[in-house]
Amino acid sequence: MELIFLFLAAILSGFVLMSVELVSFLSFLGPIFDIVGSLAMIIFSLAFIYKALKALLGR
Repeated sequence: MELIFLFLAAILSGFVLMSVELVSFLSFLGPIFDIVGSLAMIIFSLAFIYKALKALLGR
């Protein structure tokens, strides 16, 4: 159960990482944060779906 909350927190942190506003001297990092945030959301969403299907199928 704790692993599920960890996955949800990782998905939420990926969303926050994508929506962060950077100040002028860090603005070049914006696209990098978008890519890392998108990858975090996709990877942990897939892991979350896998764990849910595994629990539903009883494996």
